[in-house]
Amino acid sequence: MTMAGALRASTVKSADRIIDRAAFLAHLRERLAEGRAEAERILIDRIDGRGSAAHLCAAMDRLIESAYEFVTTELYPADNPSTAERLAIVATGGYGRGLLAPGSDIDLLFILPYKASPWCESVIEAILYLLWDLRLKVGHATRTVEECLRSAKSDMTIRTALLEARFILGERELFEGFQRRFGNEIVVGSAGEFVAAKLVERDQRLKRSGNGSRYLVEPNVKDSKGGLRDLNTLFWIGKYVYRVKEAKDLMDAGLFSPEEFALFSRCEEFLWRIRCHMHFIAGRAEERLSFDMQRLVAERLKVVSRQG
Repeated sequence: MTMAGALRASTVKSADRIIDRAAFLAHLRERLAEGRAEAERILIDRIDGRGSAAHLCAAMDRLIESAYEFVTTELYPADNPSTAERLAIVATGGYGRGLLAPGSDIDLLFILPYKASPWCESVIEAILYLLWDLRLKVGHATRTVEECLRSAKSDMTIRTALLEARFILGERELFEGFQRRFGNEIVVGSAGEFVAAKLVERDQRLKRSGNGSRYLVEPNVKDSKGGLRDLNTLFWIGKYVYRVKEAKDLMDAGLFSPEEFALFSRCEEFLWRIRCHMHFIAGRAEERLSFDMQRLVAERLKVVSRQG
């Protein structure tokens, strides 16, 4: 049973079966706190950074599904929806990868078949306000399939975000149609352009985060050399060129040997572990592993200080 369904069973106005928005928001807030607490338990007890981030992502998916159900059944029901009253809610960026750090943005794309109808505008706005009222940082865009493709052609950052688009709910056929056209009209024949752009982007990022040194004493676990963004970039290039879905598929493509993939996975897990600890400690997004943060993370990892 979804959150909205569970709440409907216990907290309703009996005459018209309408859930009070404030009660529903409080219910969402409780579920969000429970999801975060479980993610932190996974991080500490299982020593599993990716598992913690994956749990947070799944919890956010459930929250968005429940928000959509509440909005479309209690606030803006469409008993006989027209072809324009359809949408797909899609995760992009890091959220699209299925991993969410405790303080990260939730990047959402609302894909529409046509120009937004009043119903679509109302539903999207209501969902976003619920998420904002939960004090979540939400990045969002509302586009038709055609607008998605035009933006992807002209903006490499948007193209990369759409490369990792992941369906959450709504009209799956609309999303799958977008994916097919993205692959056929954007990706095919443009691998060289994409790889060149990602390498330039990486060089610029490393200059901003410490002149590309791998020996920073207070590194940025996301943007410094050898950080998560470098691993992301490697995967984006492999995904774009070889049209794979997951990093492990790069072994079949010949880009990774089993030993290299194992090393890639260990590095990714370690960086996610450190990053999630940092976000939980700070209570917000914090990517710089400062001296003070190093001590706090080490304590949570039970790292013992020694001479030498």
